[in-house]
Amino acid sequence: MRQLRGFTLIELAVVVAIIGVLAAAAVPVTELAVQRSREHQLRQSLRQIRTAIDDYKRAYDQGRILRRTGATGYPPSLDALVRGVEDARNPNKSQIYFLRRLPRDPMETDATVAAADTWGKRAYASPPDDPQEGEDVFDVYSRTERVGLNGLPYRDW
Repeated sequence: MRQLRGFTLIELAVVVAIIGVLAAAAVPVTELAVQRSREHQLRQSLRQIRTAIDDYKRAYDQGRILRRTGATGYPPSLDALVRGVEDARNPNKSQIYFLRRLPRDPMETDATVAAADTWGKRAYASPPDDPQEGEDVFDVYSRTERVGLNGLPYRDW
């Protein structure tokens, strides 16, 4: 008589328990990887926008952007970095562009919000410890209240 070979109920229970333990260990590692990826995107986006703001100010100081009375030289909005401004030095009045597209704050999960509205904006006239919007955009920050892996709130990056 031929004996049938297979797994016993105990062997199956042990395998399921081992798979459950491995899956439970993998979930936090996956969440950590996702958070690291978003933090990397946040750093890149902040650097990209801040560089564009600095380039706008440099063009203003060089006289390439038409000077207005009372203006600080910083862009009036984040959208102005994408729309561009007329080059005051160029006789053809071509546009100067500072960004191809405005990146979204990767910490903002609502996809219906416009990219410019995902960022907190600080005007030149507002203090650094209490950033407020105003006539221009001097700096940007993340509006989320969450804290990064380095222990600093994202809005302080």
